[in-house]
Amino acid sequence: MSDAAPRLATYDDLLVLPEDVRAEVLGGQVVTAPAPLPKHSKAQGALRRFVGGPFDDDDGHGGPGGWWVFVEVDIALGPHDIVRPDLAGWRRKRLSDPAEQRPITVTPDWVCEVLSPSTAARDRVQKRKLYADHGVPHYWIVDVDARTVEAFTLKQGRWILADSYDDQATAAIPPFEAVELEVGRLFLPRPSVVV
Repeated sequence: MSDAAPRLATYDDLLVLPEDVRAEVLGGQVVTAPAPLPKHSKAQGALRRFVGGPFDDDDGHGGPGGWWVFVEVDIALGPHDIVRPDLAGWRRKRLSDPAEQRPITVTPDWVCEVLSPSTAARDRVQKRKLYADHGVPHYWIVDVDARTVEAFTLKQGRWILADSYDDQATAAIPPFEAVELEVGRLFLPRPSVVV
């Protein structure tokens, strides 16, 4: 008697989950994660403001424009790989009308993952490889505990570290070099030291 191959999950498997469940399909398996901690949410919101502001919201109002920058949208990289990165960006010329798309099927030009204890290994290994395999040109990893940003650029299918930045840096980080980012503004203030 032969064992049947396990069924690989698809986007339809995400649609049957309750709305408050944060889930993705990675390698055909449904993977869930808890809601983010406030320090994670702070970094995510700050990135949306300081990157999304000039590159998405300010299009035509003094910023460089030309991008869509979204927080936690579903992206189908394949039938069995549906991700929901913390932030993702597309050049508008590649994604003309995203308003009603779910999942988005156009590969992003930039993905940013903010590390959480429950997702750090997955973001650094499994999803990093997945983004490279699907040709995402830029990948940022934000570590709220280390207060750092690592920016990677895809070259010939492999991630090359463009640079790493700590919370003291002000930097023009690819692909958003037109505006300098004050990295420290992504994080909650350091706790006061009581002596």
